Amino acid sequence: MPPPCESFRIVVIGIGNAYRRDDGAGPAVVACLADRVRKGLLPSSVVLRTGDGEPARLLSWWEGAELAVVVDAARTPEAAPGRVLRLEGAEVADVSPSCGPAGSHGLGLGEALRLARVLAKLPRRLVVYGIQAEDTGFGAELTRETRAAVEHAAERIRQEILDHRGRGERPVAQPGDQRATLL
Repeated sequence: MPPPCESFRIVVIGIGNAYRRDDGAGPAVVACLADRVRKGLLPSSVVLRTGDGEPARLLSWWEGAELAVVVDAARTPEAAPGRVLRLEGAEVADVSPSCGPAGSHGLGLGEALRLARVLAKLPRRLVVYGIQAEDTGFGAELTRETRAAVEHAAERIRQEILDHRGRGERPVAQPGDQRATLL
């Protein structure tokens, strides 16, 4: 991991499996953010990572971070493919510790959060973005709704990072944000 270039560290972690269609939303968002770094629209000091949600790896990636943003595919009680959800603070505590058979990665964010709480290894500020998945079957292409949501989520995260670094403001919850089970 590269050393931070500033007094605080920001990390964005995309969780998912690019070969399970919409479950690849997290890594796709990180790819969009990497493009924004290349274009100078996001500081190069932002650490970008992708993985399968393995808890120990997540803890090591966000350890010591001032801001950690985690992006994953999600399922909500109300099907709305492509909806972008944002969770922070107490809402993050409600993330399911196990995604059950719907997810394509066994252990994941829920387990990592539980472990991080026990070990006191949570980042100073943790924000979770979920993108409502439509199809998590085998395949490498995102569905149309998810592909559009990836770009929207990347821009929301970029703005959140800039706000955090600058004025310390936090984005207002978007209409329709709700609880989700992250895949």
